[in-house]
Parts: sequence; C-alpha cells; structure tokens
Amino acid sequence: MAAKTPGTRSRPTGGVTLIDVAKRAGVAPMTVSRVLNQPAQVKPQTREKVFKAIEETGYVPNLVAGALASNRSRLVAVVVPMLTNPIFSDTFQAIAERLATSGYQVLLGTSGYQADQEQELLEVILSRRPDGIILTGTLHTEASRQRLRASRVPVVETWDLSNDPIDMLVGFSHEQVGERLAAHLLASGYRDFALLAVNDPRGSRRSQSFLRALAERGITDVRRQVFEGLPTLAHGREGLRNVLQSAPRPLMVVCTSDTLAHGVLTEAAAQGVKVPEQLAVVGFGDMNFAAHTFPPLSTVRIDGRAMGTAAATMLLNRLNGEGGEPVAQDIGFEIVERESTGRL
Repeated sequence: MAAKTPGTRSRPTGGVTLIDVAKRAGVAPMTVSRVLNQPAQVKPQTREKVFKAIEETGYVPNLVAGALASNRSRLVAVVVPMLTNPIFSDTFQAIAERLATSGYQVLLGTSGYQADQEQELLEVILSRRPDGIILTGTLHTEASRQRLRASRVPVVETWDLSNDPIDMLVGFSHEQVGERLAAHLLASGYRDFALLAVNDPRGSRRSQSFLRALAERGITDVRRQVFEGLPTLAHGREGLRNVLQSAPRPLMVVCTSDTLAHGVLTEAAAQGVKVPEQLAVVGFGDMNFAAHTFPPLSTVRIDGRAMGTAAATMLLNRLNGEGGEPVAQDIGFEIVERESTGRL
C-alpha cells in the first residue's frame, strides 16, 4: 500500500450530500429539502441555518434528481423582445424576484419582435421541460400557439390584451393608448402632428389607433416616419430632421417609444428649436430617463414591474394548484404630462 505524502489529505470519493448539509445545520434532511424546494414554508431562522450550512459545505443541489422526483424542473422561461429597453428589463427583474421567493430559477430568451424567431426559441425552451413560460405580447405564429397549448405548460402572456389568450394574460390595451393620447393632445389644443415609430407590432397598433382617432376628428395630414429594427436615439434625430423640412409650427411629435422621443429632444436642441413653444414631444413607456431629459419628457407610463409581479404571481398560483381557469388582468396605463408638452 502506497504511503501518503506528509501534509496531504485523501480526496473524497463522493460530493457533499443533502444529509451532510442537514448534519451541519442540525436539522432533518427533509427540512433541507423543504428549504430548497418550498422555502416559504420554513421559518426564517431555520432557512438561515440551512443556507449557511450549504455555503460552508459547498453543497450543490441535484436539480435533475429533484425534477425527476417531483416532476418539476423549478425552471420558468421568460421571453422578451429586447434587453436594452428598460421597460422590459424592469418587468423581467420583477418576474425573477417574485419567482425566486418560491425557489424558481429563470431562463431568459429574446425574440427581437420576430414571431418566427420566437417560435425557434420556444422549441428549444419546451425541450428543457420548464414548469412555466412567460411571453411578451400575444402575437405568435400559429405553430407556437398550437405547440404551447399541446404542451400543457402554464403560459402567461404579458404587455397586451387579447380575446384569445393562450392561457393566462396580464397587460393593457394598445388601442386604448392611441385613442386616449389623441383625445388628450387634441384637448390640449394641438392640431398639427407628426408620428415617429419603429415597426414593432404593438407600437404599430398604438400608431394606427392614434391616427384613426385623429381622422375621426378630421385630422388626416399627419407626417410619418417609420424605421426598421429597434428604436434608437439616432432614429429620433433623423426622424425630426426629415419632419422639420415641411412641418408647421407649433408641431406635436408623437413617438412610439421614449428612446425615439429622446432623440427628437436632442435634435431639437441641436437645431435651436424651442420645446414646447415651437415643438412639443410625447413618448411611450416612461423609461427611467424620461423625467430627466431636457426638458422632461411627457409620455405614457406603463408599470412594468407591476406587470412582471402580476405575471409571476399568476404562474405560481397555477403551479400551486390555485386558479385552474385562464386568468386575465388589465393593469392599465397613465398619460404623464411634463414640460415637453403643454396647452396651447
């Protein structure tokens, strides 16, 4: 038998087990399991002891074994169009925080506003056997809708309302945003409008509703600039340059995102156009910079965190056996008037 080298220790033949953690924490193995899978059901001081023991021992839970035993993966997939927009990152953060309180981890994917790209992503997600899926929007390919319904995985659609949801739904009416914004701006005295947009499906619906509401009141000569891809500050600057070539003053510029509106404000400042005296601007989303532009940006506020929390709560209720029927919640919106607009 070979002698051990002085000062060395034998390498263990197996990893740290749940029983090792339980001994270290001075609790039963079942308690450790409950802390990992149903932490809300364990007293805070007991959870603290178990988590400290996990940290000290370096224990890594066997999620595969747990999933086989409980038929749960403890994984929820979330699909958003983009991460550079603070609106969606706020919603995702709220979802992740709410799910974490019940021991769920989040798998994040981005669709880029493309239904075909979302379909490919969902094929990969469903192969991972998630316990639930949270989607952005209600516009999906028919193949995606059929596959999601056939999978029987609980699904929550967000950022929209629909008469035919896949399962559960939390959002607001984009058509109502357009209608109410038009009525608000007309009541403020504006009659000359420009519209800057990118071709995302929900923004397009807001734009169409806004234009339709103006047309019903006899206003049809609206200057429009529509850009491909994701909204950027550069798009807003370019759009305003194009619009100002033939636009009257004062002019109300309506943007389908705060990012575009920020670009409009930047270009107006560069050209010496006074806001709101010569040019008024309104955005959408009330992103974290909107109240701090110069001048502060009027916009449509959507509570992305509240929507994320509501979506995660709906999903958890379903996973816990509560509320088997489809659920829909309208979180509404708010028109926020700041110094970039005023009353004529």
